[in-house]
Amino acid sequence: MQNQGFEKLFETDVLRKRERVERALKLQPVDRVPLHEQLSYNPSVIADYTGKVNIGYDYTLDDICSVIRQTMDMCFPPTAPKGTQRVTDKYGFVSQNDNWTAWHVSRPFHDVEGARQWLARLTRDLREQLFDIATAKDGYRATMLDLQARVGETVILNYSMTGLCSIYDRMGLELFSYFYSDYPDEMTAFMETSTQCELRRIHAVADRQLSPVILIAEDFSTKQGPIFSPAFLNEQHYPYVRKLVDAWHSHEIKVIYHSDGNYKKAIPALMDCGVDGFYCLEPNCGMDIVQLKKQYPQMVWAGGIDGVTLMEFGTPEAVKTEVRRHILETNALETGGMFIATSSEINPPVKPENFRAMAEAVGSLVNANFMTEKSASQSIRNI
Repeated sequence: MQNQGFEKLFETDVLRKRERVERALKLQPVDRVPLHEQLSYNPSVIADYTGKVNIGYDYTLDDICSVIRQTMDMCFPPTAPKGTQRVTDKYGFVSQNDNWTAWHVSRPFHDVEGARQWLARLTRDLREQLFDIATAKDGYRATMLDLQARVGETVILNYSMTGLCSIYDRMGLELFSYFYSDYPDEMTAFMETSTQCELRRIHAVADRQLSPVILIAEDFSTKQGPIFSPAFLNEQHYPYVRKLVDAWHSHEIKVIYHSDGNYKKAIPALMDCGVDGFYCLEPNCGMDIVQLKKQYPQMVWAGGIDGVTLMEFGTPEAVKTEVRRHILETNALETGGMFIATSSEINPPVKPENFRAMAEAVGSLVNANFMTEKSASQSIRNI
């Protein structure tokens, strides 16, 4: 909704979306807690807000962006449905798309030696790839500005990666374990090369005007805890996370870290890497955002609404109750440091009425004592 010169999600909004996001990132009071999501994958939610009926996956990027504009303060880069093609990449990996997700069908190797040869080739290709700073900068800027024009004032949270997850995902965890036991140096060579490529890209494209925050996304946990030992993470993950964080920080851009699963044990180590906050907090894995924000109030927390049991099978009232718990029990209106979002994105099974309930609950809790810096005489009321 357009009102008083800027986009409002609710009539009581005082701050612009970006102002709200930045204050939350800086642990400052907000007029209300900002909303964040990935909204690309749920046809029912898209239909609910666009008014289109029975669209299935026959919707466009602009449809997604229209819903983002109406409902979000911050979003992941929207993507149109993937289609249902089977795709083979240049290395011989075969993947199957299914509109909103994809999975590996086959790999071009079946043993440790084949995995080693593939990784050596990938590392060599990364070292030898041509890189032009101006081309990278112009391409990234054009993409971000195009998306920004589509999503309005909603802040875009883009991605940055070390490469760790991509390797064990492509090898498969069991084969990766055998590979790493035999060839740890080859894994180190890849991580050094991959991270250097990402650092080169960061310093070419980083622009705080485009977005004040980035997401480092590397999954490494199950429901029970980290997949890998502390020794492995100290060797093959944390040093590279630190390098990326330092690079983004040098451009005054905040860094949120993402992993699925229960990574509580790794939080102190990731904090030592300099990250500013954490995303994707699965309550069914023991990652309760209320407990975590109380334990680490100096960090930013996002993505704690259960995206499966609650959002797929719960009631709107139960969703509202959980949103209110997150905001009220952490005093997030006064302390900032929180984004309301689900723990698993708005995937196809999420009920549209539950998504609406999540957003409405955020809008119903406002900071009665908050004054905008532009107009100290204007306050907002609780509703």
